[in-house]
Amino acid sequence: MPLTMNREVFITCAVTGSGGTQDRSPHVPRSPKQIAESAIAAAKAGAAVVHCHVRDPETGKPSRKLEYYREVAERIRDSDTDVVLNLTAGMGGDIYFEGTEDMGRIGPRSDMAGAAERVAHVVDCRPEICTLDCGTMNFNEADYVMVNTPGMLRDMARRMTAAGVRIEIEAFDTGHLWLAKELVKEGVIPEPVLVQLCMGVPWGAPDDLNTFMAMVNNVPPDWHWSAFSLGRHQMPYVAAAVLGGGNVRVGLEDNLWLDKGVLATNAQLVERAATIIENLGARVITPAEVRARLKLEKRAPVAK
Repeated sequence: MPLTMNREVFITCAVTGSGGTQDRSPHVPRSPKQIAESAIAAAKAGAAVVHCHVRDPETGKPSRKLEYYREVAERIRDSDTDVVLNLTAGMGGDIYFEGTEDMGRIGPRSDMAGAAERVAHVVDCRPEICTLDCGTMNFNEADYVMVNTPGMLRDMARRMTAAGVRIEIEAFDTGHLWLAKELVKEGVIPEPVLVQLCMGVPWGAPDDLNTFMAMVNNVPPDWHWSAFSLGRHQMPYVAAAVLGGGNVRVGLEDNLWLDKGVLATNAQLVERAATIIENLGARVITPAEVRARLKLEKRAPVAK
């Protein structure tokens, strides 16, 4: 399809992620308070959307505890800074195998949960957006598989929609987009459709521009999309996404560095992304404009 530059761009900040980055930078937030404060700072810097995982406050390891999500959501909502809240639902589909000779045994690091458990925090916290990883794939580690079967995705998506939450499809390869289009066709994922193109995550779609354009060309023209890449490619992909007609994602989930040898904060990454967008002649849009575009409703959590 012909490319048309996006002149009205929203920035998503992926605040902390679930990767093992907690000891690689002092700026990676761990506690719910730190995660919320970093998200608020990113919003003040220009992020219209904040995408949040939670971590164990002591170890920094990824967590699915509802109480952590609830605290993050409440702190962000109680602040005087407006931002669209996006919670991950990617946790609970992780299989680790212990070597290659005993593939019938799931390793102790695995974290597998049913659909209701995987979306419990979404149903409780009622964010405006939550993510749905639209496929299974091998990740960078030797014996780790991210598991998202079509049946599981259909179940999770129906629960997300019933909770009134907009789904953000996360696509790590073209096959994930193929499956996502089928789920939209079935009515499991309602319109307007939002997709995040995840580039350069081993072993999904590599972040060369030819592959990126293959991903972009597989996004239906009436969908809304964003894109990101990892590490030193994060900022080049801000420009690539805008020029390709999309929106952008930055943040410490995907990249720890502002410059060579300089560790970044989330706010600094958002500020740099905003500068790139504006220097391209586009405008960074507000949370209110994102809500109007994606038909989002800002709500309170379920009453305790």
